[in-house]
Amino acid sequence: MPPTPSLPPPPKSDLLNLRQLFALLFLVHSLRSRLAAAHQGSSPYAAAALTEWRSAHASYYAASDPRDTIGGACGYGDLGKSGYGMATAGLSDALFEKGAACGGCYEVRCVEELRYCLPGTSIVLTATNFCAPNYGLPADAGGICNPPNHHLLMPIQAFEKIAIWKAGVMPIQYRRVKCIREDGVRFTIDGKGFFYTVLISNVAGAGDVTAVKIKGSVTGWLPMGRTWGQNWHISADLKGQALSFEVTSSDGVTLTSYNVAPKDWAFGKTYVGKQFPF
Repeated sequence: MPPTPSLPPPPKSDLLNLRQLFALLFLVHSLRSRLAAAHQGSSPYAAAALTEWRSAHASYYAASDPRDTIGGACGYGDLGKSGYGMATAGLSDALFEKGAACGGCYEVRCVEELRYCLPGTSIVLTATNFCAPNYGLPADAGGICNPPNHHLLMPIQAFEKIAIWKAGVMPIQYRRVKCIREDGVRFTIDGKGFFYTVLISNVAGAGDVTAVKIKGSVTGWLPMGRTWGQNWHISADLKGQALSFEVTSSDGVTLTSYNVAPKDWAFGKTYVGKQFPF
């Protein structure tokens, strides 16, 4: 049987190209691994974390009118004057909890979209609004805030702290963290006659309020009901009495501030109490 002819060796140029290709693939893989590690590196907020990282999506809006930063489903009014600024988010139905989540703080970081993520960055946002569902579209085809989606709608100023705006709707990770606030909890009293509403804002610690009680100087503690967001109400004639408040946050911590509002308090005024530890 004649010997099998051997194939000629590939040209040196082909071997060189093959080596270059393998080297390039290795370099790309190494770079992607380093970028991914940078995105998921340690955070300065780690000590304040209240939950583990969870997967979600985020998108942004650009406020074309200054009035777009006023109002919202949590009732905070002008976000600049109330101290929240643009580091805020509207939460999808699955996260908003019918307003109970208002005031909570969320650390957010961009993941997966390495073309658009800013490596090693994260931002802490306060829940101040509701991202309404669009039931005219499926949850996985345009209805970004529809149940069961976990979605955060951010001002573009906050979005660009962690990603390039071209990312559009992008994968993120979020976790609850303690809120850091200056000064004390704010109580804005409004109403008419003996129907009172109290907006509670600038809450540190867990940030979101689950129960409120009010006390006049000649009454006992009276429970208040949630009207919407962080607006609470009660029907009781407390005129001419100094007002105290007992506030409980979602982590079960209760803060009592005595005589926050003097006996000559007035509707439309804001009074400052103690602050939760953070």
